Amino acid sequence: MRAFKAELSKLFSLPGIWLASFIGAFAPAVIAAMDSTAQKEEIIAGVSTRLAEVGYIGLVYGVQGVILLGVLAVSSEYMTESSESGGGQQIITSLTVVSSRLHFLLAKAGAVTVISILLCIVAIMTTVSATHLILGEYTPALEWSKLIGAVCYWTFTALLAFGITILTKNGIIPLTVLLINSSLVSFSFLLSKITKLAFYLPDIAGADMFMSLGFNTPFTGGLIMSIWVAVLFIVAAIVFHRRDVAA
Repeated sequence: MRAFKAELSKLFSLPGIWLASFIGAFAPAVIAAMDSTAQKEEIIAGVSTRLAEVGYIGLVYGVQGVILLGVLAVSSEYMTESSESGGGQQIITSLTVVSSRLHFLLAKAGAVTVISILLCIVAIMTTVSATHLILGEYTPALEWSKLIGAVCYWTFTALLAFGITILTKNGIIPLTVLLINSSLVSFSFLLSKITKLAFYLPDIAGADMFMSLGFNTPFTGGLIMSIWVAVLFIVAAIVFHRRDVAA
C-alpha cells in the first residue's frame, strides 16, 4: 500500500497527468454535445436511427485521456533528469525504494486503474449533462450495465497503454499508435472490413461492452479485452523483470 500511495503521488506530480485528466473528463462531453446536436436535427426530421448511442459515442472517442495516463505512468520513469539532479532516471530510484519489481508494477498499475475509473465516472457525468442539455426530453435513458462496461473499457485501455509502454520504455510509439487508432483512423475497424478476426482485437471487443459495433456480446467483449490485458501484463512483467534498467 505504501508503494501504491507513492505511485499515486508521483502520477499527480506530473504536469501531463492534469492534461490527461482534462481530456478524459471533458472531451467526451464535447463530442457527445456535437453528436447530440446532429441527432436533434434528425429527430425533428424524423430520421434518427441511433439515438440510443448518443453519449456513448463520446465515451468511445474520449478514451485518449486514459491512454495518455497509462503511457505517462511508465515513460516518466525513463525520462532523463536534469544535470542538476544528477542526470539519472526515476526508475532507478523507484526500484531502489521498492525492491520487488512485481510489487512496483502492481502498485503502478493499481494507481493507473484507480485514476482511470475516477476519470471515466467524471466523463460519464459531464457527458450525461451535455447530452441532456441539448436533447432535453429526447435524451435516451442510460443503462447501468453499459456505463459499467464503459468504465471497464477505459480502465482496460489505460492498462493496455501501460503494458505497451513497459515494453517500449518510450511513450512516443504507444502514444502515436493508440491515439491515432482511437481518434482519427481506427486500424482495427479498417481491418474488420477484411477479416472478422478483427472483432477480437481489444479496442473493438472492448467497445462492444457498451456499444453495438461488432458481433461480440458485452460479456464476450469484456472477456476478450481482459484476456488481452492479462497476457500483455504477464509479458511486460517478464520483460521488465529481466531487463537491465540501467541500459
